[in-house]
Amino acid sequence: MNKPIIGIPLGDPAGIGPEIVVKSLNQKGIYEICNPLVVGDKRTIEQAMNFCGISLNINIVKDPKEGKYEHGSIDLIDLSNVDINTLQIGKVQAMGGKAAFEYIKTAINLALDKKVDAIATTPINKESLRAAKVPYIGHTEILEDLTKTYNPLTMFQVHNLRVFFLTRHLSLKKACELVTKENVYEFILRCKEALKILGIQNPKIAVAGLNPHSGEHGLFGYEEVEEIEPAIKKAKEENNIDVVGPVPADSVFHFGLKGKYDAVLSLYHDQGHIATKMVDFDRTISITNNMPFLRTSVDHGTAFDIAGTGKAGEVSMVEAIKLAALYAPNFNK
Repeated sequence: MNKPIIGIPLGDPAGIGPEIVVKSLNQKGIYEICNPLVVGDKRTIEQAMNFCGISLNINIVKDPKEGKYEHGSIDLIDLSNVDINTLQIGKVQAMGGKAAFEYIKTAINLALDKKVDAIATTPINKESLRAAKVPYIGHTEILEDLTKTYNPLTMFQVHNLRVFFLTRHLSLKKACELVTKENVYEFILRCKEALKILGIQNPKIAVAGLNPHSGEHGLFGYEEVEEIEPAIKKAKEENNIDVVGPVPADSVFHFGLKGKYDAVLSLYHDQGHIATKMVDFDRTISITNNMPFLRTSVDHGTAFDIAGTGKAGEVSMVEAIKLAALYAPNFNK
C-alpha cells in the first residue's frame, strides 16, 4: 500500500472512457507504479471489456483501503448509475452526462478526504453534461467549484515539454485582451510555484511571444513591449525567478522540448495546444495544478464515432495514470 492510489472516474459511459480504462488496467506495468481505483459502473465496465475482448475480475469496494490492486482485476467503487439496456453508445444523452458528473464528484471527494493520492480523469462530453442539466461546462470548472479553487492552473506535459496557459476557453480576441502586465506577472509566479510542487525546485521558465517574432520591438504589435517584457522584468527583480522572454512562439516550444526551459507559458489556448499535440498527440497529458490534490487527464474527447468498437487507443490514459503516480508523492509532501 506504499504505492500511490490513483482514482480514475470512468467518464461518459457512452464514450470511449470505459474502453481505455479497461485497456489501461489490463497492463501489468500500471500496477508496478500505483494502485488504480476506478469510480464507475460495474455493468458499463463489463460492456467495455466485451467491446475490447478483455477479461478481468471486478472487485467492488466501498473504501479504497479494501482494494486488491493486482493485475488481472479492476478495483471499483460501483455507483450503479447506468441503465445498460437504454444506454446509447456514441450518443449525447442525459444519462451519460449525469453518470460522468457523479463519477468525477465521487473521485474529487475521495481525493479531498485523502483516500486517494491523485485522480486521472477520462473524457466527458459537454453536450451530455448540458442534457443532464449539470451546471458546468467541463472538468476544470467542476474541479474549480467542488474544490473551492480559484482559477486552477492548467499544465500540459508531453515528453520533456511542459506548457502552462495564461488563458483557456476564450475567443482569441478576448484572450489577447488578457495579455496584461498584471496577468503575465501573476502567472509567472504561479508557474514557478506549481513546478516546485511537482519537484522542480529552481525552474527556468520561458514566456511565449504573442505577435509574430515577438512583435519585433513594436513593428508587429506592442503587447510584448508594453505588457510582457515589463512583467518578466518584475518577476526577475522582485521574485528572483529564472524567466526569459518573450521568446517567439514559432521556436519557444521546440527549445522547451529540447530541455532549454523547464516550462513555457503559452498566452492562449491553441498556441500551446497545437505545439504539444504536434509533438505527440496521444502522450499529451493535462495536469491541473494549485488544487488540494493532483489531477491528470487525457487530452482527447469521448470519440463517440468509435465508441463501442474497441478501437480506442489507451496510450493517453496510460500516460495520465503514469504521470499521476510520478508526481503525486511530490505534490502531496
